[in-house]
Amino acid sequence: MLSKEEHVEQAYFFRMLLERLRLNIPLQELLAQTKHELLATTRLPMAVDLLLTELKHSGQMSPGMKLLSHYFAPYQTYLMIEAENDRGKFDYRTALRILQSEAEYRSREPNRQGLFFFQFEAISRNRLNYDRGLLAMSQDPLYDRDWAEWILILRRQLGFIDVADMIYVRSQHYQDKRTREGDIVPEAPVLFGVHEGKIAQANHQKDPLFLFAAMQRHLGYPEVPKLEAIDPLPTLIPQLLRRMERLEARIKLMEEEQRDGLDITKFFSGKSPLPPDDLELS
Repeated sequence: MLSKEEHVEQAYFFRMLLERLRLNIPLQELLAQTKHELLATTRLPMAVDLLLTELKHSGQMSPGMKLLSHYFAPYQTYLMIEAENDRGKFDYRTALRILQSEAEYRSREPNRQGLFFFQFEAISRNRLNYDRGLLAMSQDPLYDRDWAEWILILRRQLGFIDVADMIYVRSQHYQDKRTREGDIVPEAPVLFGVHEGKIAQANHQKDPLFLFAAMQRHLGYPEVPKLEAIDPLPTLIPQLLRRMERLEARIKLMEEEQRDGLDITKFFSGKSPLPPDDLELS
């Protein structure tokens, strides 16, 4: 478990990388620059040194994050692995936004329920690998043994049982219902509260994204950053200007041809394409 200062610096680090990547600065230069801006009283500058070394050797940061498993959570390393996968469609900037938001949430004394919904929604929304993602979630130090075991159960049963139902049967709302029916002994450890159980029951067999949105509205859980739509206007205007210039040139040529005033000799380079012998023969 890291201190609040470490998570604050991590959030700042990922935010700076995201903002400066838009300036087309190489990632190696960004790491070297950002390292000097971080608090020297934290362990993050030393971690950035190792990330920079691995980036120079392998071209990726995820191997360095694996080596620093005592500092970066397995889920953070998993996101970076997916972002650096050449065959995947997970955008690098989206990964940095998620890492920044997660670090900010960890710095505010998070609860396990909120972190679980944030991490699971990030996997679902970006269509990442559930098997590897849930395995990384189960190894997070914030989760205790009961939580880690339940996440591994979710990993095995995902796709066979509705996610909302699995949350509902592990909630205090479900346990209270069983108590009223005379069953006092809980079948399994309770992981979610009454409100989470009610919301999960109301989202039975619905899209999980509706479940996550309801948790955020009613319980204030953190939202997962969404993909930003790329604005085509900055690149569209220069393209339109070039096309208009070409159209104007063509229209001018057509007008000169209509007036029998088109002089094709001005398009010659000044040198005849034929050698002198061929010119005499012609």
